[in-house]
Amino acid sequence: YVPMQRPGVGVAYTQGTQARRPGCVPVNRFDQIEYASLTDVGVRRSHNQDNLAVQLAADDAQWRQRGHLFLVADGVGAHAVGEKASEQAAGVIPHTFVKHAQQNPPGTALRKAFIEANAHIHACGQANREFEGMGTTTTALLIRPEGAWVSHVGDSRVYRIRDGWIEQLSYDHSLLWEYARIKHMDPEEVQDIPSNVIHRCLGPEPFVQIDVEGPH
Repeated sequence: YVPMQRPGVGVAYTQGTQARRPGCVPVNRFDQIEYASLTDVGVRRSHNQDNLAVQLAADDAQWRQRGHLFLVADGVGAHAVGEKASEQAAGVIPHTFVKHAQQNPPGTALRKAFIEANAHIHACGQANREFEGMGTTTTALLIRPEGAWVSHVGDSRVYRIRDGWIEQLSYDHSLLWEYARIKHMDPEEVQDIPSNVIHRCLGPEPFVQIDVEGPH
């Protein structure tokens, strides 16, 4: 069962100050983590527009300063355009996050990294007519000693799986979810609105609103 957060009350994040559920082992060392990655072109596209990035802390000092960063990006538009946008997001954000994490809190560093990636992708689209309007969804998960942070634009999702419970931690920036929020409905109750139309992503506009939440 995947609980869908009701837009009327916001996304059901679990605050870091709440008690951890039984069986939940906190990550408190830089080498206490396992991860895997896989992308698939799917059945609708001829090219894979997905990109990902993994940036692990190499020691305890980096773990305390910046943590482990995981990112997924799904390009929007024609295959060459979407591929390029998601590739840029996966390249720019980890690099700029490290730069900003040295002097900023985690949430601020994530937001600044996303803003710089958006400016980079937008500038590329403006400079080349073939790439005009290029964009990508981007979702980042940052794991640090105090908990997990989520930074997000678009409809790529972050889930937390714990004790047999799957919880969506990100809010879809889609036409369907926005309609549900305005109407105070559960997104699963909305009909006749396509679920794959997004109203926010990195690249098409010079400025974009970034969702940043944490620690969880």
